[in-house]
Amino acid sequence: MSLKAGIVGLPNVGKSTLFNAITKKNILAANYPFATIEPNVGVVTVPDTRLEFLENLYTPDSLVPTTYEFIDIAGLVKGASNGEGLGNKFLSHIREVDAIVEVVRCFENADITHVEGNVDPIRDIEIINVELIMSDLEIVQNRISKIGKKADMTKDKKELLEINTLKKCKENLEKNIALRNVVFTEEELELLKNFSFITLKKIIYAANVNEEDAIVGTNKYVELVRDYASKESSGVVVLCAKLESELSELEESDKKNFMEEIGLSSSGLDKLIFETYNLLGLATFFTAGPKECRAWTFKKGMKAPACAGIIHSDFERGFIRCETMSFNDLETYGTELKVKEAGKMRLEGKDYIMQDGDICYFRFNV
Repeated sequence: MSLKAGIVGLPNVGKSTLFNAITKKNILAANYPFATIEPNVGVVTVPDTRLEFLENLYTPDSLVPTTYEFIDIAGLVKGASNGEGLGNKFLSHIREVDAIVEVVRCFENADITHVEGNVDPIRDIEIINVELIMSDLEIVQNRISKIGKKADMTKDKKELLEINTLKKCKENLEKNIALRNVVFTEEELELLKNFSFITLKKIIYAANVNEEDAIVGTNKYVELVRDYASKESSGVVVLCAKLESELSELEESDKKNFMEEIGLSSSGLDKLIFETYNLLGLATFFTAGPKECRAWTFKKGMKAPACAGIIHSDFERGFIRCETMSFNDLETYGTELKVKEAGKMRLEGKDYIMQDGDICYFRFNV
């Protein structure tokens, strides 16, 4: 399961600096708007100590962690939905992602120009939210104009569902309410998937602070962002993009030592990844053996055949059963054989709901 997150924010809030840290790529990070013109894509591995345990146990020929794709999208300014700055060119890229990471400036620095003149994280968030809402509203209005009369005339159930759902969207968007904050039925949500609405996507606010506040974990601006995010059940991660960029240049052992010295228990980037997984309701299962140990991302609530299909469509189509043990049991007993002797190895069928940390061997026949 491929996971994409789009990094957005006003110019000069630290987006490109954060992206540099994520991908260890030297993307231009300049002190002026639109230093990033095209969306830059970087794939990072998701840290998971369980995979390290499996590697030590099986000593496989290859080790494949699950990955996370970040897209650094050009800085947004007020009026983007009407073509200001880079306009809708940037908005089209956001529609392709699973989640939005909105970098919000929560630090003061006279040497770094703020496009709006001063530091005000809530104003910055609302500028972006309005642009995203206006972009979705345009799509809704165009679609309603196209099918509205036809749906009323034919009384077709599918078309009526679509038009009524879009009218519901329109009413909320016109009140500046993002679609992620609207309650939809499962049927309505299934219909809305076709439109890739930006404001329906989950959002995480990355509060970019200075190094001192990153160690403390907060400041007055961060608290404002947390209060705002809590009202829409969004996530907040506090980090210092500049510090993360410096950490990304270090070897793993040096990085751990440096973090211990300054009092950081984990990096902001790791927190960002874990928060995204939590917000999107994702989890990890494993396949393990002497040839390969691999982590796979799945959505919580998925059944075994669907998870098998993440590996290969034939696995799902011809699914018979899944030999499963939990990572915790393997860690406790030390070997597969001892897990079996303890009666902890299970045979699960088509209705089994996959659990985080399951180690699986799928049996199938096509």
